[in-house]
Amino acid sequence: MKDVQRQTRSHLLELFRQHGLNPRGDLGQNFLIDVNLIEFVVRHGDLSAADVVLEVGTGTGGMTAFLAQDAGHVVSVDIDRNMSGLAAEAVRGCGNVTLVNEDILKNKNTLAPGVTALLRQHLAAIPGSRLKLVANLPYSVGTPVISNLLASDLPWERMVCTIQWELAEKMCAESGSRGYAALSVWVQSQATVRILRRLGPKVFWPRPKVDSAIVSIWRDESAASRISDRRFFQDFLRRLFSQRRKHIRGVLAGMYRRQLEKSQVDGLLCQLEMRGDERAELLDPASLIRVANGLREIISRQAVSEGGQEFMVDEADVESDVESDEQGD
Repeated sequence: MKDVQRQTRSHLLELFRQHGLNPRGDLGQNFLIDVNLIEFVVRHGDLSAADVVLEVGTGTGGMTAFLAQDAGHVVSVDIDRNMSGLAAEAVRGCGNVTLVNEDILKNKNTLAPGVTALLRQHLAAIPGSRLKLVANLPYSVGTPVISNLLASDLPWERMVCTIQWELAEKMCAESGSRGYAALSVWVQSQATVRILRRLGPKVFWPRPKVDSAIVSIWRDESAASRISDRRFFQDFLRRLFSQRRKHIRGVLAGMYRRQLEKSQVDGLLCQLEMRGDERAELLDPASLIRVANGLREIISRQAVSEGGQEFMVDEADVESDVESDEQGD
């Protein structure tokens, strides 16, 4: 493989000038121009020949080329055709890189099927392979990419990526704190998340108006196994946190009024030794998992006893970023 082109600000300015291009703000194009930070992100991915890497936001291929040096295979996705063309030059000679010019999202709730199929194909081709997301994620897709990967059945092991600082804080927020939201619970219930570094605007070109963060998200299989039905849990969190400051008894009675009587909600809360006047924003992920699992069991058991189908969540009703109206980005 040829030496990696270190894509500094001056290099990108000249590259864009030569091709008559400008960064697209509508696609969240803010290129990481500090090569030391690019190497920092890649290093924390802890890559080996057994890894298949998903990169979202290929850009000009500055990080892609570094990923290709260590990974078994890199599937790099960018919606911008112009960027895919520039990246192709940056990774010329890298036989272990597949560039995909496509939207990573089929819709806000689902990753693009073509991309997931490609990932499965490369995972199957490498015995004992692991899937990792390593990327300078565009701000515009940071939340849905992370949420949808969590919701998918892809065998991901780790995510190391740059995201907006506010999003990083939200994912790490503890119960009772101002930033604690459905997304906090959704991530923490299935993974261990840590902020590795805070980044100011000057390490990007063009400079964003906000700070960013490099985060590391590790899959926690034992924690995730406590959730009996992840789609139910995802829907539960979205709706519960849309009324995060109200007493949980009244919120749950309203949420499941078509499936449960208030007495059943009271019975479950009593069983869980909860008073009912707690608020969602004060309950930790473990407590919320117990509530969701209990509700799912009662609804399912009742549906079966009545000769109906088990409770199903309508995919159209589930927000992939599990963010509430009160807690949207």
